[in-house]
Amino acid sequence: MASNQKQALDVDPADPYSREAQIFPRLGQDMAERIRSYGTVEDLPAGTLVFERGQRSVDFFFVLQGNIEIFDLDKDGAPQVFTVHGDHQFTGELDLFNDRMILVSGRTGVDSKVVRVPRSDFRRLVTGEPDIGEVLMRAFILRRTGFIVHGQGGVILIGPGHGGDTLRLQRFLTRNGYPHRLLDTEIDPDAGGFLAGFNVTPDQLPVVILPGEEVLRNPQTTILADRLGLTETIDAEAVYDVAIVGAGPAGLAAAVYAASEGLETLVIEGVAPGGQAGTSSKIENYLGFPTGISGQALAGRAQIQAQKFGAHLAISRNVASLNCDERPYRLALDDGQVIKACAVVIATGARYRKLDVPGQEKFEGQGIHYAATAMEQKLCGGEEVIVVGGGNSAGQAAVFLARTTAHVHILVRAEGLAATMSDYLVQRIEQNPKITLHARTEITALQGDERLRKVTWKNNATGASETRTIGNIFLMIGAEPNTEWLGGCLKLDAKRFIKTGADDDGMALNSPYATARPGIFAIGDVRSGSVKRVASGVGEGSVVIQAVHQFLAPGVA
Repeated sequence: MASNQKQALDVDPADPYSREAQIFPRLGQDMAERIRSYGTVEDLPAGTLVFERGQRSVDFFFVLQGNIEIFDLDKDGAPQVFTVHGDHQFTGELDLFNDRMILVSGRTGVDSKVVRVPRSDFRRLVTGEPDIGEVLMRAFILRRTGFIVHGQGGVILIGPGHGGDTLRLQRFLTRNGYPHRLLDTEIDPDAGGFLAGFNVTPDQLPVVILPGEEVLRNPQTTILADRLGLTETIDAEAVYDVAIVGAGPAGLAAAVYAASEGLETLVIEGVAPGGQAGTSSKIENYLGFPTGISGQALAGRAQIQAQKFGAHLAISRNVASLNCDERPYRLALDDGQVIKACAVVIATGARYRKLDVPGQEKFEGQGIHYAATAMEQKLCGGEEVIVVGGGNSAGQAAVFLARTTAHVHILVRAEGLAATMSDYLVQRIEQNPKITLHARTEITALQGDERLRKVTWKNNATGASETRTIGNIFLMIGAEPNTEWLGGCLKLDAKRFIKTGADDDGMALNSPYATARPGIFAIGDVRSGSVKRVASGVGEGSVVIQAVHQFLAPGVA
């Protein structure tokens, strides 16, 4: 009994692999028979390669007898098996819902009998058999999380942990749910050996080492996305029913409802799903999550949900311009591709403003951050930090950072927080001895070498200035809409948010999200007059699809 108790205590509840019944379930005979009806039964000899890392659109396999080994190749090219699916178990993870390159390979370990379900029929299976779909979805989410936790099927990122480009690449990989291992050259003793083995010099850092020992030296995120197969192929001849620009909460909600209602849907996102909300450590006032949920987790689930219904996502692609004088509408991407769509939903959101202080650009990514996630938290453990801003995002960041930092200083120009922050966050901040609010205060100077080292702030009420040794500032101030790519296509308000609900003559339109251009809609933070909250963005994204359907109705578009 004592040894069993000790074994139970040694299990990490946060490790997905500890939830074996959910991550590697064995399905009953009834489910097995229903899966069989969607595919074909095949007898495969031992050692048959059923899919290989880097392939797209692989099939789903259900094991009737025998097994399928899941493996990756080590640095010497030898297969390393880390999972074996046996009788009445199944292959696959989240990439079965999209057209990205898969992360691992699979082969039969013994002579086996399997059901092969092609990709198109797999989608029918998931939607047509909801109880099976629920089991598969839960397992796939846990498997991807397991890959991330254990660094399986991923890449190696080598660079200085505080370096701006290292952080840029790490954020991209993390927010896109791509497994990776960071070797921090500032502290990791193994990093030097890796660099020597791959003929990498310090001036080439950071580097990303891909399977097969391919080395990418400080790659642009678009190049990294392409090499990792994160970007889905866009059909240049296709005309989508609706193109959604931006994959924040509003855009993802629109994608879920559009795809689930049968519209051919494409979502275009410049960085990663989640938008500004995706960088939040925890959202506690979102309906249905009483213990809260991180912005990244919420975005990840929404992305999977949209893809389950058939939505396509073009990640790491920005829209450079919109041609709104031609039907179907044409969206030119920054890589030269052109997307055609009958209707366009703009959900590009807003970004935090920058400091108007000398040194802002120099220290961006080298001490100045626009997100407070676990990744940034590790950079400043045991140190004092500054959070600039009085909204909910700033409050959530302060409470989150206070867990591991020495002290959090909140700087706001206003008299306090009550007018801009939810009461539950204001109370937590007031009750936390590790958080100090500095009202009517702003940063006036930044000092440092290759990284931020000192910060000076001034109290505008008293005129008193103070300089402290602080190396990390979290900026969450104001909102600048992402509308510069629109040119003169749509009407903007004085702050460059998109006007909706009325035509050029001021006459009301049939949707509060419609712009003066028929078939072009704006939702979420980018829309003039919108409520800047995750829940309201999700609501707008779900409701706008009704107006899209009306526009696409025969004889209207």
